[in-house]
Amino acid sequence: MKPMLLLLLCLPGLATAASGAWQASATGPGLQNRGMQASSPGLAPAEKVNGSITEVAWRYVLNGPIPSGIRVHLCAETRCVPLDGASGTTRGLSNLMANQSLYFVYGVEGKGRLNRELRVLSNQVMVNYH
Repeated sequence: MKPMLLLLLCLPGLATAASGAWQASATGPGLQNRGMQASSPGLAPAEKVNGSITEVAWRYVLNGPIPSGIRVHLCAETRCVPLDGASGTTRGLSNLMANQSLYFVYGVEGKGRLNRELRVLSNQVMVNYH
């Protein structure tokens, strides 16, 4: 077999990268005042993973209506991405190592006490990686 043909036969195997997903969930923080921020506990894979993040799906559940001025970010060690709702997907953390913890950061713009304490009942992520 000619070396070039052998190389072409091997390339599909080399191009196929291992991929997978992990998910985690936890309760989140509470906020009583505008102008403050609070972080969720870190959400990490339950098992050892090796690869880079391709996409993250998120979901969070609050104890009531979403207050005006809320700002939520999903963060890794070196990067945060703003979230545009209580659930969705983002590629904003792509190419970061998939074995690191992710966490949510919550804040409500303005000053003064919130009418009702904001409590995060659940934070969830599903991390796809390759």
